[in-house]
Amino acid sequence: MADPATQSAQISSSLNASTKESTYCVMELVYWRDPKKSAVAFGMSLLVLLSLATFSVISVVSYLLLALLCVTITFRIYKSVLQAVQKSEDGHPFKALMEKDLTVKSENFRQFVDMSLTYLNHAIKQARHLLLVEDLVDSLKLAGFMWLMTYVGAVFNGITILILADVIFFSTPLVYEKNKTQIDKYIDLVRTRVEVTLAK
Repeated sequence: MADPATQSAQISSSLNASTKESTYCVMELVYWRDPKKSAVAFGMSLLVLLSLATFSVISVVSYLLLALLCVTITFRIYKSVLQAVQKSEDGHPFKALMEKDLTVKSENFRQFVDMSLTYLNHAIKQARHLLLVEDLVDSLKLAGFMWLMTYVGAVFNGITILILADVIFFSTPLVYEKNKTQIDKYIDLVRTRVEVTLAK
């Protein structure tokens, strides 16, 4: 059995590889490299968030699963009728998907738990640092931020903020990429004015 240091190095290297791959996939979606995939991801995420703003979570999940079942059952019946008319032996239309191995491997689960445990321990340390006033300045910053968030909470509810974040997440990178020079020029202008004001 490998020593803990070797296991830890293997876990961190595989996590780094999967994180890089996930980040690459997200960047491809956000920068609209494949407009069809990006449109589907943006449309579905926006549809789910808008549905959650209107209906309960149980209703949204039920409607989504019902819609999926309607599509798959209709497709299955259509293929069965087509096979009967053409007298072909194609078999089940979802055979390729049913034969895929969807089981969660124990190594992947352990890696996920280890990664989650690392983040959880870091969050607990930060919470202790801030809430038990280990550093007064950091705790005061948190208090100020939470006070500002009470005003944000009075104007927006959580789902509205998620909808705005979704729209910004899918639109800002594309707008920045297309108008990079003008936006950079204005950012530099604002930065120099802030530096001049701070210098005074």
